Amino acid sequence: MFSNNSDGVRAGTAMAVAAMCCVQLGLAASIGLADQLGPEGVAWLRLVWAAVIIVAVSRPWRAPFSPAVLRTCVLLGIATAGMTMLFMAAVVRLPLGTTSALEFLGPLYVAVLRGRGTARWWALVAAAGVVALTEPWQGGTDPLGILFALGAAACWAAYIVLTQRAGDAVAGLHALGISMPVAAVVSTIAVGPSILGHLNWQLLLVGAGLALLLPVVPFSLELLALRRLPASAFGTLMSLEPAIAVMIGLSVLGQVPRVSALIGIVLVIVAGIGVTVEANGPNVRAARNNTEGPGRAAGESPVIVSTERESR
Repeated sequence: MFSNNSDGVRAGTAMAVAAMCCVQLGLAASIGLADQLGPEGVAWLRLVWAAVIIVAVSRPWRAPFSPAVLRTCVLLGIATAGMTMLFMAAVVRLPLGTTSALEFLGPLYVAVLRGRGTARWWALVAAAGVVALTEPWQGGTDPLGILFALGAAACWAAYIVLTQRAGDAVAGLHALGISMPVAAVVSTIAVGPSILGHLNWQLLLVGAGLALLLPVVPFSLELLALRRLPASAFGTLMSLEPAIAVMIGLSVLGQVPRVSALIGIVLVIVAGIGVTVEANGPNVRAARNNTEGPGRAAGESPVIVSTERESR
């Protein structure tokens, strides 16, 4: 029994890491494609293909939607479009690791605001990380890129809140079956007309491949990992994504991080791990004291976990 559980944890960990690598590889590939379509064009292409794939898989017309849930899904689609387009606008101006760390502040601050006791002190650690990442005393970091990344973080925070609200009312992927087409429509209104003239079959096929690399493959891996790992362990692993972004940026894009940027990324990661462990501590203790046998404590939920990054 113990061996099987240990094997499941190792497999879940490998799947979670592989999912994060797919996300960052997809983003690195998107940066290369931005030379031809611009960051807004790449964001639009990925959103359109993601909408096609998600609708085909989820078939949202089979699920009943109340007016309130539909409104939530529409807002979720708007947040998705904003997150994707702002991130792409930031990542062509800033290193991939820096952009990912700044965007990670979105889910981190959702976790901090929902935390209790000392969990909120981790916000100061994250703030120190932002200062180290942006180096305001030097003025060399693109301020517009920073604003775009922070805007993407705000959209990601809204995305998490809205995803949880929609997920409480609609089972499976049906909410995404509404929100992703909305995101595609929003991006089409924003940038679509200026992009259509630059498209060809090759770029469309590349866009389809990117949609598989991000979000289809990582989302599938995350779902499989969540079945094998406790929520707290999965959340801690997700906190390591900025470090993976640095490694992908270095190995694929040739982006050598500055010492201060590395310090900032470490601080953001530490804050993410800290707030996750802090928030899940009581649940772990409750699970240990549960006299009904092993299993996850009632009410246990991840703080920083898979946020279903179909759109990034």
